Amino acid sequence: MISTFAPGRVNLIGDHTDHTGGLVLPMAIHLGTTISGEREGGVVSLHSSIEPEPAVIPLDVDDPATLTPLWARYVAGVVAEQRPTIGFRGSVTTTLPVGAGLSSSAALEVALALALGFAGPPEALAHLTRRAEQRASGVPCGIMDQLTSAAGVAGHALRIDCTSLQITPVPLPEDLEVVVVDSGERRRLATSAYAERAAACQAAQAELGPLRSATLADVAGLDDPMIRQRARHVVTENVRVDQMAAALTAGDRSGMSEAMAASHASLRHDFAVSTPGLDDLVHRLIRLDGVIGARLTGAGFGGCVVAIVERNTPIPAGMTAWRVRPSAGAALVG
Repeated sequence: MISTFAPGRVNLIGDHTDHTGGLVLPMAIHLGTTISGEREGGVVSLHSSIEPEPAVIPLDVDDPATLTPLWARYVAGVVAEQRPTIGFRGSVTTTLPVGAGLSSSAALEVALALALGFAGPPEALAHLTRRAEQRASGVPCGIMDQLTSAAGVAGHALRIDCTSLQITPVPLPEDLEVVVVDSGERRRLATSAYAERAAACQAAQAELGPLRSATLADVAGLDDPMIRQRARHVVTENVRVDQMAAALTAGDRSGMSEAMAASHASLRHDFAVSTPGLDDLVHRLIRLDGVIGARLTGAGFGGCVVAIVERNTPIPAGMTAWRVRPSAGAALVG
């Protein structure tokens, strides 16, 4: 029996920067996806604890994006990229809420690649599963989700340079906790405006070169006001990642609060991926005693809010929330 586990992730700051090679500050979390079964046969056949239909994928699958049920496309994406020579029969269970912005698809992909026998370094695993996600969903996603799941460090967030893939672990203060609060707004990125936002960033880079090294003065020279806004978010968000990493390392609560507030405002105004529900949830959280900062996390258009709080801060009963611990990365567990 083979068993693998891959964690989900929450991004503390640095959203919509990875697909331009920017900076991000996510952490792998203790919630994740487990795949158990045996390598055998000529198909990959998985039953899910939360999906009514199984995923049954031939090893020579050609176009993952055409398969049903929808969750089978992510399985097929991994099979198409990895091309195992032997199939797999087993089950999938997860403690992650699906569609909430905690990278349930990346966790599935990473756990499956390990179950199918992937044995390379975390960076190679992240590249493979990122390509699988793109083939499955058609979304031009960056590498943050898969790399965080593959390379998580217990007790730490990861400052990732998505150009060089250099990872710097950033310790979380022991007297603070990370809380993820579900807005209740579900979204699929393939039907959101994610691709449109990514295209605007690419248009900015066509004029300026990599946004990873652009300045606000460079961005101010862009003629199209919408492209200028999208690029301004990316450039300022890269700066905020380093501000947040420094604040966490120093235990600077004011610095954390300011960086998270500015990030959410930029995602709301310049990148336009927040929603009234997310804005209201952030506003309610930051008014609570013990909450240091809060912002939407992930791609937006719904999903979750992340908050940094004093340890044991009570969360109102009406909010669906998880206290998440920074986790090690994906691994064989049996």
